[in-house]
Amino acid sequence: MSASTIRKAKKLVESDGVEQIDVDLFQIKSSSDPNKSYFVTSETCECLGFKNFYKFHHGTGLKANCSHLEAVRLYKKEK
Repeated sequence: MSASTIRKAKKLVESDGVEQIDVDLFQIKSSSDPNKSYFVTSETCECLGFKNFYKFHHGTGLKANCSHLEAVRLYKKEK
C-alpha cells in the first residue's frame, strides 16, 4: 500500500469524511471531488481506483485496496 493511500485515508477520517451507515456499510467522501461519495464495506468500494485495481496489478497477488477502504479500517480502529 502506498504512502499516498494512507495519507488520503487519514485525511478522510480526520475531516469527518467517514460516515457509518450500518454494521458493515460506510459512506466515504471522495478525496478529490467534494460532491462525490462512495459506499464502502470492509472488503469492497465502488470507486474507480478499487474497480481498476486488478487491471493494473493483475497476477501480483495483491488484494485490491483504495484510500476509502483504508479510511474504514482507520475509522474502525479509532472507535
